[in-house]
Amino acid sequence: MVLHVNFEDAAALNYVLNNVENINNRYTEIGTSVEIRVVTHGPGLHMLRTDTSPVLERIKSLAGNMPGLTFYACANTRERMTKAEGKAPEIVSEATMVASGIVEILELQRTGWQYLKP
Repeated sequence: MVLHVNFEDAAALNYVLNNVENINNRYTEIGTSVEIRVVTHGPGLHMLRTDTSPVLERIKSLAGNMPGLTFYACANTRERMTKAEGKAPEIVSEATMVASGIVEILELQRTGWQYLKP
């Protein structure tokens, strides 16, 4: 399952993480593993920034407790933020940088991943 995050509203980001927990819990209940990728780009990158994330502690907790959960940060967005802010924003260690968040989503869908836009 790939979850698409391109917004920075704290309530909406918590909603995404609620979805992550619900998906993981359901598949755990039925004894099936699930991979969940949260892909951020645009304003959604704030979810994974150490200085602006309103859900930082929750990301750290979930990443530590869900082996099938991964977070992806868009390098294109980070470059734009770097130019605008004069320094590169620090991304949480739980995240992996990808060249383009939207292309990552497209490629995952092409290979059979289910898409969710919370």
